[in-house]
Amino acid sequence: NVKLIGTAELLGGLGLVLPAALKIAPVLTPIAAAALGVTMIGALITHTRLRDPVVNFAPSIVLLVLSAFVAWGRFGPYHF
Repeated sequence: NVKLIGTAELLGGLGLVLPAALKIAPVLTPIAAAALGVTMIGALITHTRLRDPVVNFAPSIVLLVLSAFVAWGRFGPYHF
């Protein structure tokens, strides 16, 4: 399970950067951001179920906010 999650996060990160950087199918950037956000929601649910300390929630929350911002910016009225 951990390898699958790590692979999903790695591919999500590449999906955020590569389409816009290479100017190949830039519509994939907000899709990758949305998918990474869903992954982070899953991470938050997992941390909650495991009763982890709040400190362990921080990276997931930061990545969720950042990916939501990218998805909103790329899907929203200010996309470029």
